Amino acid sequence: MTALAEYQRLESTGLWRADPQAQRRNVIVSLGDATLTITDTHGKVLTHWSLAAVARANPGKRPAIFHPDGDSGETLELPEDEAEMVAAIERLRSVIERRRPHPGRLRFLIIALIAALLVLGAVFWLPGALIAHTTRVVPLVKRAEIGAALQTRITRVAGAPCQEPGALQALDHLSQRFLGRSGGLVVLPGGTALSAHLPGQTILLNRILVEDWEDPEVTAGFILAEATRMAAKDPLRDLLDHVGLPGALRLLTTGNLSDASLNSYAESLMTAAPAPIPDETLLQAFATAGVHSTPYAFALDITGETTLALIEADPFSGATLPSVIEDSDWVRLQGICGG
Repeated sequence: MTALAEYQRLESTGLWRADPQAQRRNVIVSLGDATLTITDTHGKVLTHWSLAAVARANPGKRPAIFHPDGDSGETLELPEDEAEMVAAIERLRSVIERRRPHPGRLRFLIIALIAALLVLGAVFWLPGALIAHTTRVVPLVKRAEIGAALQTRITRVAGAPCQEPGALQALDHLSQRFLGRSGGLVVLPGGTALSAHLPGQTILLNRILVEDWEDPEVTAGFILAEATRMAAKDPLRDLLDHVGLPGALRLLTTGNLSDASLNSYAESLMTAAPAPIPDETLLQAFATAGVHSTPYAFALDITGETTLALIEADPFSGATLPSVIEDSDWVRLQGICGG
């Protein structure tokens, strides 16, 4: 039997040379199960070559010349008319080569896989991880500083904060009522957003919220909504998500953000739609604060169609609650931006 199933026996003639100084001899070449047997014309075995160690000296050329792997001095030349034997040997060499281990190739594949994982990590994991880390390590003082810098940029468009004497104390009372000592309220005379929040736990209110509604629970509703958004997502994280990895790296390494980053985020705050809040979450905030949700719902949508859940599930529907702010404070607060 031969190493190839389609052949019971395969022989050919050839020229064999034992070493470079020896004369070439006419031989018979037999393809066996694991060896190539070379005999003289009288049937005497001259040598056996392992099929796994057969190499070709002139790939693609004729006549084909083979030699044992590692010993190019011993050669076997097969003439052009022995194409079937040449093809059989080449087939076996290809099969054996495929079955051999390729440590270099495996090493390359492992390195390529590691490199791909590193690239994927850099693209998809690293930015989020770095931004999250920066959010955690920035101290409260720096957050307040960033919030003040943003407020300065916002007031260039929305106007300087309203500070009518006598009304600031009323505003402080409202802030203490809903934010405690951890945050503060600022009323702006203009701007497109009705409310927004900044790093440092500052909530911005448009003057419309204290001037256009007689019910202070509307103002309280907008404060509660912004406070709920702050609790759901750190304001600094929101800022860093906006400026991206370069901004986060700059803040982490230098402690500052570029003017371009601050300007861009300030513009976004004043123009972007507020982040949605699940009705259940918002209703819980109203329940905890002791405020009706219905006035806020109708302030958002005068028809009540899009805020029906806040109206029907008002935690204090039909109940009379203490005012969220003293009447005298509310009157003063409505004049915080002057005439």
